[in-house]
Amino acid sequence: MIFSKKTLLTPTLLLKGIIYTNLFLFVISLIYSGKNMVMSINPFYALTPSMDVLNFLGASGTIPIEHFHAWWSLITANWLHGSLLHILFNMLALRTVAPLVMNEFGLFRMFTIYTISGAAGFFLSYVGNVPLTIGASSGLCGLIGALLYFGKSRGGDWGQRVFKQTSGWIISLLLFGFLIPNINNWGHGGGLLGGIFLGWALGYNDTRKESGPDKVISLIFMGLTALLLVRSVVQGFFLIFT
Repeated sequence: MIFSKKTLLTPTLLLKGIIYTNLFLFVISLIYSGKNMVMSINPFYALTPSMDVLNFLGASGTIPIEHFHAWWSLITANWLHGSLLHILFNMLALRTVAPLVMNEFGLFRMFTIYTISGAAGFFLSYVGNVPLTIGASSGLCGLIGALLYFGKSRGGDWGQRVFKQTSGWIISLLLFGFLIPNINNWGHGGGLLGGIFLGWALGYNDTRKESGPDKVISLIFMGLTALLLVRSVVQGFFLIFT
């Protein structure tokens, strides 16, 4: 995908922006953690940032929301990760799922689905009394939910293939949720349900093309997300190094 006179934002650029932002924040969380970073040979815990650092960078859950009234963490938690394996798994999955969503919904609706469904997953985590939670998997599950709705709604050979593929992903998520420790099933479930709803509410390209309001809403979420993340990083810097 290349730049054109019509748009400065392409699907490739948006996907790279999301992945690089996640990687940047992961590195920042490790730097801020310093000696408190976990260096383990266990792949599930290798390069684990300090929980305190993740908390002030924007982790969500009952601790940040009830103790610090950090409702903005419903957005920022979607960009933080708890280990090297955690972020690698999520970013590889995002590289597979996001392009499919952008192809069927458009890049602006994709980002809106990713943001709102991620927030829905973290809100359900709060309701489910999860103390501290992070990770792009809530937003990722939202994208899977939107594709699930698309496949079921569109029908035909392509729709059936998408529905079958996303159903397989959901089964895998359920298995991971029971077999791997510290998986936030509340976040996955909330993100999935949010994605299904948004897939219906926002529509996909076969039902209507992306419009001006779709772009405005998405750009608002992009700006708000950037503002919240930058604020967390800057405040964390002064908290740790001054």
